[in-house]
Amino acid sequence: MIAREIALRTGAVARVRDRDVHAVPIPYLGGLAMLGGLVTAYVVARELPFLSQSDPFVFRDAGIVLVAGALICAVGVLDDLFELDALTKLGGQVLAAGFLIAFGIQYYFFPGPDDVQYAIDPAQRALLTGFIVVATVNAVNFVDGLDGLAAGVVGIGAAAFFVYCYQLSSFNNVTLATTGALLSAALAGACAGFLPHNFHQARLFMGDSGSMLIGLVLSASAVTLTGQFSASQITEGAAGSQASLLPTLLPLLLPISILVVPILDLVLAVVRRTRAGRSPFAPDKQHLHHRLLEIGHSHRRAVLIMWMWAALVAFGAVLVSLYSDEAWMWTSLGVMAALTVGATFVLPKLHRPSVALADEG
Repeated sequence: MIAREIALRTGAVARVRDRDVHAVPIPYLGGLAMLGGLVTAYVVARELPFLSQSDPFVFRDAGIVLVAGALICAVGVLDDLFELDALTKLGGQVLAAGFLIAFGIQYYFFPGPDDVQYAIDPAQRALLTGFIVVATVNAVNFVDGLDGLAAGVVGIGAAAFFVYCYQLSSFNNVTLATTGALLSAALAGACAGFLPHNFHQARLFMGDSGSMLIGLVLSASAVTLTGQFSASQITEGAAGSQASLLPTLLPLLLPISILVVPILDLVLAVVRRTRAGRSPFAPDKQHLHHRLLEIGHSHRRAVLIMWMWAALVAFGAVLVSLYSDEAWMWTSLGVMAALTVGATFVLPKLHRPSVALADEG
């Protein structure tokens, strides 16, 4: 693999540290491979008849997101090579978010009751967009602690958002070719393509170049929805459909709902480290995925359980938004929740791995 060779030649290799669960050094720079996958998907999409005849703003906005992704990926590469300090990385994240905002990728309105549309002034939407993008980037970065975890969680979230974009457009009789659908489909594909190289035992890590890239693309794909359609457009097409205007809030809520587990992990880490008198950015080995290992799950099973939690929350948010009155939907979510809780807390009691955690690697 090209990215792996580049990592080995440049010395971008994850050494084994006390807080890590891998036992041998693993090459970084998987983000370069993921960026290549996203760019390839964009180029191919431009040649597809259905998409090539769509609104030119679909590809313009997607291109802007990919340029911002390349920018934040470059910051991640530098960190993988030279271990940048936290403030420098934060500056790179803010710069990439500012690039999106400068070229119009930002929140524009909130829907209210009775088809009222609440516009946001430029300063407010810039701050809100920047906060959501940077928070999502760091949430994904925090969850990237086990082989295949971040790629799986974000891939599931991207697939859920693709379903949301497609169904919302279909219900409201507007074009199915949206920037959000294009980016989320490309992101889900990039994550799926990366997983065979990253699942335990991993041969390649995405590193900060990958985690920050996919976090930015996920959040930006959600942000683009309010920039492509107005609230009144969607309302007029929604008459008689199962979808309501309220789900257009999902561009704001979805990055949070999809990443509720890593965001919760992020909040707990900040509180834990602050109470201990340490920097919120100081690493430790008390993340949620470490705790799953401690209660008896194997490396792979801990990853699969966190995927289950991500799927439950992400697809649950989408289904509730699109089919809020359907009994089958609530039944399905209840079954999914029961299976997820059972897998998390019952399996370790039924089967305790015979291999010590130190050998999980």
